[in-house]
Amino acid sequence: MNEQSPPNRCRLVLIAPPDAEPEQFETELDAALAAGDVASLILPQYAMDEDRFQAFAERAVPTAQQRGVAVIIAGDSRVAGRVHADGIHIEAGRQELADAIVRLQGRMMVGTGGAKTRDDALDLGELRPDYLFFGRFGYDRDAEPHPRNLTLGRWWAEMIEVPCIVLGGTDVASVEAVAATGAEFVALSAAVFGGDAAKAVAEANAILDRTAPRFEE
Repeated sequence: MNEQSPPNRCRLVLIAPPDAEPEQFETELDAALAAGDVASLILPQYAMDEDRFQAFAERAVPTAQQRGVAVIIAGDSRVAGRVHADGIHIEAGRQELADAIVRLQGRMMVGTGGAKTRDDALDLGELRPDYLFFGRFGYDRDAEPHPRNLTLGRWWAEMIEVPCIVLGGTDVASVEAVAATGAEFVALSAAVFGGDAAKAVAEANAILDRTAPRFEE
């Protein structure tokens, strides 16, 4: 988070886009984080090799952390340790997630995703990760969130205590539909990066302030 008293409603998570150039992304990221509340930043490895991914993360992690924003590495756990990330995202299956929780939870956040059905989600949720992510990194290609992600997010938020993140669409206004599910977090990537990142974050927060349901204290 980057506020001492974060808002009591669905909050924004940013995801680095595929093929981001480190210097440009660092500039965009700093502007975005200065523009409004952001709970965390996820850095997926995508197709980058270990060295390139680490170099990318070495620029992005301190930029976010200086703004009080937690950074989650989705990829190589060795990179997460080297860049002093706040968390790691695991999508390689139940056993790897279980191993990561045993080894790392307590020292850093351990989140997961990749569930396409309720049964998949429950199977992962039994391990008590720090969050469950509904969506796929780099697949926010439509203006609106994917209907399946909204459906899973609504069901999860109503039934399970583990927080969830639901991927929004390419339109900043898509945060409203995600917040309406009761999800704790809405993730944006293409809607923020590659354009006016600061304006997008400010607009997303304004929409959430105006429309998102408030959580019970």
